[in-house]
Amino acid sequence: MPLQNRVDPFGAIHAVPERGMFTGNRGIIHDPETKTLKKKRWALQAWIICVCQFRNVRREPMGRNRKGGKAGWTELFFLDEVTALAAGHRPCFFCQRERAKDFVGCFGEAFGIAEPRAPMVDRRLHKERLASGGRSIPLAPETLAGLPDGTMISSGNKPYALSDGYALPWSFGGYQTPISLAALQLTDPFMITPPTSVAVLRTGYRPVWAS
Repeated sequence: MPLQNRVDPFGAIHAVPERGMFTGNRGIIHDPETKTLKKKRWALQAWIICVCQFRNVRREPMGRNRKGGKAGWTELFFLDEVTALAAGHRPCFFCQRERAKDFVGCFGEAFGIAEPRAPMVDRRLHKERLASGGRSIPLAPETLAGLPDGTMISSGNKPYALSDGYALPWSFGGYQTPISLAALQLTDPFMITPPTSVAVLRTGYRPVWAS
């Protein structure tokens, strides 16, 4: 049985076979005895995106990965960085330092902050991300074309990633056949990606996409 540690664009955590390109965490939110999630879905405001391979470190997902046999951070998995950003995560300064610096630098540019810091990003994201109580932002059809590539939206409660004038239907296994924005039939559309991350994308940050 797959562990419940795969994250969808809305930030919900599922048990599905597909792993994805990236891992990450929200702190310790699992029981290592049963390898199941606790009731809480985050323990920290810092929700990060990590690479799956780093310095030959091997971890047992949802196991005991701290000294003394204690539970380490709960390994979550994402299809790609576009998905992780939509769920409200941001790059890790430990295993993705250059990308994290780029993301926080773009954040500073977007909001006119001379010396941006990761905790500033985390505080804003925690208020905005859907999985930590943020409000969904309704979208008018005419505004879609103005959103930056890498933004994820919902239509009919189904997630789509925007890229070069197209909407790509999302699934845990990858993106499906692109639909032009002109042909996309919208039903109660809203923006999934937090506004802060959309602003970062707008300044030029380029997320990693699943192939």
